Amino acid sequence: MHGNAARSIERACVKLDGVSRRYDPRVRAIRPDLADVALADHYFAPHYAAPVPRTCMTTSAMVRGTPSAGASAVTELLHGETFHMLDSRAGWAWGYCAHDHYVGYVPVDVLGEPAEAPAGFIVRASAPVFAAADIKSPVATLLPAGARLAGTLDGDFLATAAGHVHQRHIRPVDAPETDWVAAAQRYLGMPYVWGGRGGLGVDCSGLVQMALAACGIAAPRDTDQQAEALGAAIPDDAAAMRGDIIFFPGHVGLMVDEARLLHANAFWMAVTIEPLADVVARLAGAHEQPITARRRIKP
Repeated sequence: MHGNAARSIERACVKLDGVSRRYDPRVRAIRPDLADVALADHYFAPHYAAPVPRTCMTTSAMVRGTPSAGASAVTELLHGETFHMLDSRAGWAWGYCAHDHYVGYVPVDVLGEPAEAPAGFIVRASAPVFAAADIKSPVATLLPAGARLAGTLDGDFLATAAGHVHQRHIRPVDAPETDWVAAAQRYLGMPYVWGGRGGLGVDCSGLVQMALAACGIAAPRDTDQQAEALGAAIPDDAAAMRGDIIFFPGHVGLMVDEARLLHANAFWMAVTIEPLADVVARLAGAHEQPITARRRIKP
């Protein structure tokens, strides 16, 4: 530093003691070189960074495990959702999704400045974004179910930064739905895509997460996390009910009624409804216990 330009720098002191702690890297933003400053009291890293909120400006963006377009997706960020950025280099942002804290990399160019609080979310499988407040105006793009929108009312439309969306396609964020099975049924026929949450496609746990989110219920991203966090265990002798969450080895689905399962699955490569007995029969050859857990969320 130079003379009068010198300034004191306040540094936070962290006492490191105790035994090492295990952590889930899916939801703890820790790399060999960097970690979220919120974790500084619990985990050691050479450097810490404060998260910088950014908003997904595109229709959706796949979040990847490594900073490469060829890397496997770990989840998907939808339009209007927040991504907390901890690092940015070589065109990739590293951080975590605000809604479930899932960690990964997204292209920097899909992120924009923090948006105002969303007014609503899309409640159709997809919703057209019009160039003007007129259903005859050109359609600029389609937004997936669950996409978050901020804007101002313009007649029957919500005027957003992306364009105009008809109010019939939006539900206010402060008025969540009550039937997560009905919310999940919007995705029927959508292709199965690993890591998807409804933009490019959807996977099994992504479907459950999005259906519950539409009802104001926060759910973790992956099946094992959901099996631990959602609802309460159902007694073995209890009959299945609409809305029950059924877990299999590495898979999850929702009961439509006492006999049928709605799930995004790689067997049909789509979101389908089929008898639970058929799913169990397919898995029985490879798994001694095809159903690993049954959970129920009380309304």
